[in-house]
Amino acid sequence: MKPVWIVDDDRSIRWVFEKALGREDIPHQSFATATEALAALEAGERPRVLVSDVRMPGPSGLELLRQVKARWPELPVIIMTAYSDLDSAVAAFQGGAYEYLPKPFDVDQAVALVRRAIDESTHHVGASITTELVPEILGQAPAMQEVFRAIGRLAQSHATVLINGESGTGKELVARALHRHSPRRDAPFIAINTAAIPRDLLESELFGHEKGAFTGAAAQRRGRFEQAEGGTLFLDEIGDMPAELQTRLLRVLSDGHFYRVGGQSPVKANVRVITATHQHLEARVKEGLFREDLFHRLNVIRLRLPPLRERREDIPLLARHFLAHSAKELGVDSKRLTDAALRHLQNLEFPGNVRQLENLCHWLTVMAPGQAVDVADLPGEMREQTASSGPMDWLEALSGEADRLIAARPGEVFDRLTRAFEGTLIRRALAATGGRRIEAAHLLGIGRNTITRKIHELDLDHADDADQG
Repeated sequence: MKPVWIVDDDRSIRWVFEKALGREDIPHQSFATATEALAALEAGERPRVLVSDVRMPGPSGLELLRQVKARWPELPVIIMTAYSDLDSAVAAFQGGAYEYLPKPFDVDQAVALVRRAIDESTHHVGASITTELVPEILGQAPAMQEVFRAIGRLAQSHATVLINGESGTGKELVARALHRHSPRRDAPFIAINTAAIPRDLLESELFGHEKGAFTGAAAQRRGRFEQAEGGTLFLDEIGDMPAELQTRLLRVLSDGHFYRVGGQSPVKANVRVITATHQHLEARVKEGLFREDLFHRLNVIRLRLPPLRERREDIPLLARHFLAHSAKELGVDSKRLTDAALRHLQNLEFPGNVRQLENLCHWLTVMAPGQAVDVADLPGEMREQTASSGPMDWLEALSGEADRLIAARPGEVFDRLTRAFEGTLIRRALAATGGRRIEAAHLLGIGRNTITRKIHELDLDHADDADQG
């Protein structure tokens, strides 16, 4: 069997891979630079799978990927990097990478990924990246890495996408990223909030109108569908769309044509539709508030954006970015959050999510007295909030719930709380891995048989399929 190649300038990473692959009896060979690997390829050597870091002295891992895919398109290439951002993920997938592996990674997970690549000897690749990428979405939390991977996989797709997420999580940013990294990138991106436009104007806003169609229609007007011709139409808060317009939208998605208000001639719609909502559309369907057939048309690919409270480790990264951005806008020196201030912020709930953090950073840039921002410099309402997720707080909450159940449900306390605790851990791990049970088991430190048994015992069989439209 041909060896697996590991290309990384970090000797410790090479050593870890070598030991792990050796234990699995997988032949392997290591290189410190992409130049060495390319030289071996030129000399006629071939790996079974190539695993490469992104940032190394000399040619980058993405350049190595580009050259390998240009000459050996069926060779699986796994890209790994400590710089876990959307650009790296998209560049890797657009360049034809088999998978994107952010550091630090679980060794067993990495070996399982290599085995999967070995088993799948061919991989359908996308076009190589030709445009310079700039940062647009930041995040290193596992849940955000799943979003980055999804955008990367969708880079050459025209598929309809439904984005779920609370207000302020960045749904429009993700929609713009999907457009920017799609074959429609050179055509318009048109965004419209369907909940912000009065019901009687929304139809004309979407589909346009003919002259004289209604009082005040003094001239023909092109709607958003026509304005987005060849590009992407982003419909935010789709869950609030009136029923009659749901029917019209379904017809457009079904046959690709629509009529302007008052029009007699069909207009062809060559548009990719991306929708977003903070609501649970399945529940809206059951309540009769949203058409089931439209839901299935929109729910081709579903992306779930995690709220900020599920990605607290990203708060320092996001805060630095927003503080620098606000300082640049205002032409002042950037403020810096102290470690104490960051710890305090990481323990807050942030119901407004990333947007609330961005607004806070702008406020601090204007209002904080010094360059170093401490807890005392935060707005009063944030200073007064207690750390809601620190170790003692959830234990105190557990103690209170235990006392309540001891009084109300004697004999059931242990079983009820144990099921709730285990169910919460498994649901969060599945959310972090996009529903992949083996990876969720690795995150929790339990075996895959254990997580399968627990999912069945706790009736969580639906959880690992959630958000996989």
